[in-house]
Amino acid sequence: MKRLSLSRVGIAAVASALSLTLATGCSDSGSGSKDDDKAAGSDKSTAAAKALSSAELTKRIIATGDVDGYKVGPADQSKGFASSKEDVTVVDEKCAPLAYVLTGFAPGDSASYVNRMASQEVSASPSASSSKSLEDMTDEEFEDAMKSITDALGQTVTIVSLSSYEGEGAQKTMSSVSDAIKGCASGFTATPKGGTKDDTQKFTKVAAEKASGTGDESLAFAVTGDADGDDVVVHCEVVRHGSTVATYYAFSLAAFSGEDGAGAGDYEIPAEIIKAQAAKLA
Repeated sequence: MKRLSLSRVGIAAVASALSLTLATGCSDSGSGSKDDDKAAGSDKSTAAAKALSSAELTKRIIATGDVDGYKVGPADQSKGFASSKEDVTVVDEKCAPLAYVLTGFAPGDSASYVNRMASQEVSASPSASSSKSLEDMTDEEFEDAMKSITDALGQTVTIVSLSSYEGEGAQKTMSSVSDAIKGCASGFTATPKGGTKDDTQKFTKVAAEKASGTGDESLAFAVTGDADGDDVVVHCEVVRHGSTVATYYAFSLAAFSGEDGAGAGDYEIPAEIIKAQAAKLA
């Protein structure tokens, strides 16, 4: 399996799936926000905005049943790149917001945040063969098991996070993400606290993409990571809904598994996930 360790939840997501069984960066010309008049009005309303608590965010983040065909659960942190934002060291500080999106943390100095992992529902292998070793399976059971694995690897997994901010904190966070997309085009590196050279994750490229246009402001970007000498592309979007910021980080399980040709990034953040999350924040 390829190594792209900055995603705290990436490898855990792969393991979970296989056991069934990362706005034009500023939208078209540098801004994924809605029209200036609406944005100006929103700015006034958020100047004195109050942050939502973690409990309130938990009620507003997507859950299983909110998106047809998807299961939603905790973003497993058991194999974390870092246990907190403070444990992530980014050589170029302006690129830190991007690193935080790729680790499931809040991109800015939030008062609260929660995250979840959304993946497509894939039928499990037949129970009759689930406990058997490969050598003990019949040809039919083996084919069923392989189909389950293939179906799992065809998935795009999305890490969704919500973070909430006091005053204009959410707007400042969006500005920092926008600046990072522009200023970190040639990539950046990140290392966990106390990590060695081998723990350093290198990203070689950041490119703006077209955002969904949801919320008050939206920014999207793709990040190319170095995974054992191969390029793996992940897709991200950051959307502001008043004082709350939603982030979406999507990656292909096939790319993480090392499947040939799977790292090119020819996939997108599922639009239905963004739509469902936006509805819960409306």
